[in-house]
Amino acid sequence: MTRTTSTHQLLLLAVAVALVAGLFWLPKVVVKPKEGRGELTQDAARTATRDGGGTATNGSKAVASSGEQPTAVSPEQPHMALTPAQRQELNSLRSRYASTQDPAAKLRLAKTLADTYKAAEKHDSAGYYLEQLALARPGEQAWQRAADEYFEAFSFATTAERQRLLGAKCQELYQKVLKNNPDNLDAKNNLGMAFMVSDNPMQGVTLLREVLAADPRNEKVLYNLGLLAIKSGQYDKAVGRFQELTKVNPENVDGQFYLGVSLAQTGAKQEARQAFLKAKSLSPDPALAASVDEELQKLQ
Repeated sequence: MTRTTSTHQLLLLAVAVALVAGLFWLPKVVVKPKEGRGELTQDAARTATRDGGGTATNGSKAVASSGEQPTAVSPEQPHMALTPAQRQELNSLRSRYASTQDPAAKLRLAKTLADTYKAAEKHDSAGYYLEQLALARPGEQAWQRAADEYFEAFSFATTAERQRLLGAKCQELYQKVLKNNPDNLDAKNNLGMAFMVSDNPMQGVTLLREVLAADPRNEKVLYNLGLLAIKSGQYDKAVGRFQELTKVNPENVDGQFYLGVSLAQTGAKQEARQAFLKAKSLSPDPALAASVDEELQKLQ
């Protein structure tokens, strides 16, 4: 898995609660993210706004103070989740970005804005500025950097509308990555997950199966197929996916935890207990330990 352990665990804990409680409130969504981790203002939850205070957009072109922008999910305005120092820095950078006419300077500012937004965990905003860099200097890696930030935002979206909006942006950008390199399995895996909230989720399943056929030991795709199996109530199939994942990497915390979730749903309580304890042993995170203890209580 490419995310950090802490990010994994935040998703892991939140999804586990949603799975066990039956709270998958989005019709095609695999992961219900931890509330607060991707916290947005009410306006940003509907859709982000353009630089310079332009109108909200659902992915169509809009004219902002910096001129007509490419089709994009545009960056959020800094809000109360940011520190005062972050808001001040971003306001200054955005003002300079909007006003500069020098192309090279504008690209440098776009890179700085992307880095600053990423550090503040405003991933769609980071993705927006990385996309501007990719438009100026296109290529597989440039498109993927932008797509990956949007995918991070997609993973933590808190409404169905926001997920569809960000999912569509992920589809657009990952398809550009794959146009440059059809064998990029990481891009194909994430594109498959983005399609799961579209009107054509089977296209997503097809892409994930293509990744698995090309690389049967791919941890990401085994993880995602396992989650999809859980969401659809196919717990036996989920057990198989997570068992395979934990064979590939016995220290995959997510894999061990979801193996426990899946096994518990099939009634294999002893095996589920072992998987939960293994997950707990792999991480010192007290939040993970508390979640495992809660799941173990349910097995008694």
